Amino acid sequence: MSPPDSIGLPEALERAATALRSDADVIRPANGDPYRLHELLDADAATRVLQWLLENEPLAGGQLAADWADDPDLDPAPLLRADARPLSKVAKKALRRAHHRLRTRGVEIGEPATEKVVATIGKVEEALSGAVVTAVDPRGSRMVYLVEANPSGGTRIFEILLDDERGIGAFEIYGAARGKASRFLQNITRRGDRPAVDAPSDSVRALIARVASHQPANRSAPRGFSEWRSRITGVAEGTPTPGMLARGALGAVDTTAGERAVELVRAKALGPWPPENPALQEIAEKIVELEKSEVEGSDAARREQVDGILDAAVTELYGEPFASRCAERFEEMAYVYWKWGKEDDARACLAAADAFGSPASTEHPVARALLEVLLSPVLNRLEAAAGDGEAAGEGR
Repeated sequence: MSPPDSIGLPEALERAATALRSDADVIRPANGDPYRLHELLDADAATRVLQWLLENEPLAGGQLAADWADDPDLDPAPLLRADARPLSKVAKKALRRAHHRLRTRGVEIGEPATEKVVATIGKVEEALSGAVVTAVDPRGSRMVYLVEANPSGGTRIFEILLDDERGIGAFEIYGAARGKASRFLQNITRRGDRPAVDAPSDSVRALIARVASHQPANRSAPRGFSEWRSRITGVAEGTPTPGMLARGALGAVDTTAGERAVELVRAKALGPWPPENPALQEIAEKIVELEKSEVEGSDAARREQVDGILDAAVTELYGEPFASRCAERFEEMAYVYWKWGKEDDARACLAAADAFGSPASTEHPVARALLEVLLSPVLNRLEAAAGDGEAAGEGR
């Protein structure tokens, strides 16, 4: 019986197809049949698939190696070219058993003639690494990409959706040749007017680790992330996130820079990052009720009531832990603006982050701006209704 955390060969091959995107169109038509798979793959692709399985799903990889070794009609080249050095004990044992079966069929098993060349290529591959981060979107999420050398050749690209409040939202792994990976990173750092930016890999790993620590109990991280978590978050304690690097580079921040942060929020360049709090809907409904009701006195009285609702809402919505999540988003956006060459806006983000470091209050202009942008549909409608009332009064 297989251990409870093992998966069958068809499921393992589906994982391999997800990771080895260039081979996916050949892996999937085999439908988990090891012999059909060997028939469809060329020798290089068969080696990549076998190597990936041995490294990532050793039980399924061992099964595939055994099936291929038992069939005398199959080319043994993928089994002979598989690299045992990065494998676990279980996978190495499975590969040795497959080689033994080949020997019993008269296949000569020796040291690969290209061993030294492969080792040299490995050193070059290990040097290929990088990371990029995108700006935080209006919902509060951002994408990060990590690229690292794949021991079986080419690279792995980790694509992860991060949200400081909601944790890890999505996780994918892609396999790509070195050149393709490099072009991919170049493209996303040159695309649009808010491109992704380069960041040190260890800092991005520290960012991923911090966001993962906020994973809500009612929202599990994707399975793939759980499997790779130690690999992509393993950095020394105290490793700075990209935002912390920006803070160190920009130095002390004038608190008046927060005024620029308010401008960026109102221009919708930052935020509004809605909190996952049912009170937000209740606040919107209170404002809608004001629109429907007859308020005694002038429009000034109505505006005063709206201000009272908003003042109370800032205190209710922007307390802990949401205040800390907002601070983290502003700090990380400081890094993005810094890399975009907009140091004043980067400092404005750091000033906003510092403002969220103390309990929110009605004197918190950045929080107030975020809330007003969030509620702008109902606030604008209320303002329009007030204007129509004034026009009607003038016409009488």
